[in-house]
Amino acid sequence: MFSRPVRRLTQISRQITPLARPILAPSTPLSNSRFCIQELATMAPLPQTMKAARVNKQGAIEEIEVVEIPVPTPKPGEVVIKAEWAGVNFIDTYFRGGVYPRETPFTLGQEVSGTIVALPSSADLLNSNDYKVRGFKEGLKVAALASGGFAEYVAVPWKDVQVLPEGVDTRQGAVSLLQGLTALTFVKEAYPVKKGEWILIHAAAGGVGLLLVQLASQFGANVIGTTSSQLKAEIAKKAGAKHIINYSESSVPDEVLKLTEGRGVEAIFDGVGASTWEGNFTSIRRKGTIASFGNASGVVPPFSVLKLGPKNIKVCRPVVNNYITEPAEFHGYATELFDLIKNGKLEVAVHSEYPFTTEGMRQTHTDITGRGISGKLIVKIA
Repeated sequence: MFSRPVRRLTQISRQITPLARPILAPSTPLSNSRFCIQELATMAPLPQTMKAARVNKQGAIEEIEVVEIPVPTPKPGEVVIKAEWAGVNFIDTYFRGGVYPRETPFTLGQEVSGTIVALPSSADLLNSNDYKVRGFKEGLKVAALASGGFAEYVAVPWKDVQVLPEGVDTRQGAVSLLQGLTALTFVKEAYPVKKGEWILIHAAAGGVGLLLVQLASQFGANVIGTTSSQLKAEIAKKAGAKHIINYSESSVPDEVLKLTEGRGVEAIFDGVGASTWEGNFTSIRRKGTIASFGNASGVVPPFSVLKLGPKNIKVCRPVVNNYITEPAEFHGYATELFDLIKNGKLEVAVHSEYPFTTEGMRQTHTDITGRGISGKLIVKIA
C-alpha cells in the first residue's frame, strides 16, 4: 500500500545532495514523510560567508561598514540563528564610539530574531533539564540576546535564546527583547514599583522609557515622565504617564516637587545620565531610590557617598544581564515579556526601520543619538 509514496520519496531523495539524514525506509509510516523532507531541508549546509556590520576601530559613525566575513563556527553550547531582524540599542553607540572599550574589529548588535538552523552539539547540555524546557528545534522562530547581532548568521549561547510564542512574530521579537527585559527587570528588581507610588521616568518617550511607563502604570504607580516636545509628551501619556514635564521648558525638580506636594518621588529611572543627575537629588524623596542606567547625555560624574546621607538615598546602576544570568532567570523573564506582548498588555512602538547596508547602519546611529526618536529602531536583515 505504500509503494507509490515510497517511489516518490526515492525520487525526491535522489535530487537532494548531500543527504543530511537517511531517506525513509519502506516500513516508515506515511504520516512521517513530510516531516522527514522538512528535516532534510533544514539540515542544508550553512554558507561560507555572510554580511555583517563591522567596526574596524572605535570612533565616528563612519567606522561602521557592512562587509563579508566568515559565518561563525558555533561552540558546543551555541545555537545558530539565521537572522531576519535586529534591534538597535543605545549601547551600540557606546561600543562603536569607545565609551565602552572593546577589541576591534567586532560586529555590532545586541539582539536578533530569526530561525534556528543549528542546535548545540554538547550531549550533556542536550540532556539537561534547563535545556529541554526551552523546546528548541531547527526551524523554530526565536529571539536572542546576541553580541554581534547585526549579521546574517549569529551563533548564540543557548541560554540567551527564547522561542517566540504563537502571536509574536520575529519583528516583534527583535524590537522587544533587550529593552523589554531591561524595563521588566528594572521595575521588579532595581526598584520594585508598587501601587500608589510616585515614579519619575526620564526620556519617557524613548525605547526603554515607553516600556517603563507602561509597566509602572500597570503596577498602579503615579508616573511622571520627562520629554523634550509636545509630540513626545502625547506619546508618553498614551503609554500611561499621568504627568509630563517638558524639560526644555521647565525645571524638572521644581515641577516634581509641585506634583508631589514637596515630598518628591519614591524612585527615579534615569537613562539620560549627566544632564539629569544633579536634579535627581532634589526630585527624590527621603529613602528614595535612583536607578541610573544610561549615558544618553554623557556619563554620570563621580560623586561622594556623603551626598546620599541627607535623605538616606539609595543609588543603583542596574545592568539587565545581571538579572538574567542564570538560564531560569532569562527564560522566566523572557516568557513573561512575550506573554505581556501576546496578550496586548505591553506595546513596543517602532520608530523607524532600516536596510541592512552600510548607509542604513550608519543612519541608525545618527538617528538614535538625536532627539527625534520615540520608540524602537530596527534593521531588516533578511
